[in-house]
Amino acid sequence: MSNGEHFLFVEKYRPRTIEECILPKQLKETFLGYKKQGRVPSLLLSGSPGTGKTTIARALCDEVGVDYVLINASNESGIDTFRTKIVQFASTVSLTESKKVIILDEADHSTPQMQAALRASLEEVSANCTFIFTCNYKDRLLPALHSRCAVIEFKIPAQEKAELAGQFFKRLLSVLKAENIGYDQKVVAELIQKYFPDYRRVLNEVQRYSVSGKIDTGILASMDHQAFKELFRILKAKNFTEMRKWIAKNSDSDPHHVFRSLFDYSDSFLAQDSVPALILILADYQDKASHVADQEINLAACMTEIMGGCSFK
Repeated sequence: MSNGEHFLFVEKYRPRTIEECILPKQLKETFLGYKKQGRVPSLLLSGSPGTGKTTIARALCDEVGVDYVLINASNESGIDTFRTKIVQFASTVSLTESKKVIILDEADHSTPQMQAALRASLEEVSANCTFIFTCNYKDRLLPALHSRCAVIEFKIPAQEKAELAGQFFKRLLSVLKAENIGYDQKVVAELIQKYFPDYRRVLNEVQRYSVSGKIDTGILASMDHQAFKELFRILKAKNFTEMRKWIAKNSDSDPHHVFRSLFDYSDSFLAQDSVPALILILADYQDKASHVADQEINLAACMTEIMGGCSFK
C-alpha cells in the first residue's frame, strides 16, 4: 500500500527507511550496522509508546530485503497464534530464498504459554527465521527470551532530546503543509513538548483536531480533558469494572502522564479537602511506576486507592 492510500497519519507518514527514522545517534548507527551487514538478528526492542520501535523494525526488514510478517500480540496473544501463524511462517522456506523475520509487536501482551513456546522456537528455526519483539515493558517477557535476543532500549540521552524534538518539529510541519492544515508554530512546539518522545500520539492528536482546519491553542485544551473527565466520573461512581476498561483503553499512555494529568485536573473534579490526599497517592504510585513489573496493575491499584480515599464534586 502506498503512502497516499493510507488514511491515518501515523501510517501515511511512517518512515520507510532507517535514515528517515528520528532516533538517537547511537540507536540509528546500530540499525544502520545491521543493514550494512545485510542481516536481521533476533532483537528485543524496548521503550515507551510511540518512539519508533515497530517503525525501525519494519524499515530494517525492508532495507535488508527479508520476508517478514507482523503480528500484534495485543490482539493475537495466545498459543493458537503460535501454532498457526508463527510456526507455519517460520518453518517454511522463503520464496525469495532470503531469511524470514517475525515481528511480534507489543510482545509484552503475549501469554506466558506463548512465550514459553517461543523460547524453544527461537533456536529451532534460527537457521531460517529470526524474531523481533517490540514491547513497552521488557520485564513482562521471560528472561529466556531476553537471553536469546539482542536487547535494545529506546532511551533518549538528555543531551540529544532538544535535537530530536527539533527534528520531529520539522517533520510535523511538513506533514501539516502536505495536508494543507493551518497551524500556529508555537502551539505545534508546545504539543511536541507535551508528549515527546511519543511521536505517534502527537500525530494522532493532530489528525483528530485537524478537522477544525487549523492547529491552534484549542488542541492543547481539548486533548486530555474528555478522557480524564470520564475517568473522574468512573472514580466518583466507584465503578471498578469501568476503571479497568479505561486503563486498558489508554494502555498506550505513559503512566507518568496519567499521574500528572490526574494532578492537573484534580481541582476541577475533586472536593478541595481531598486534593492533598490525591497528591500523596500519586507521589507514592509514581515512585512505584519506576520499578514495577506491570504498569497496568500499578495504575489500577492507584485508581482503586483514589476511589476509596478521595471525595469528588
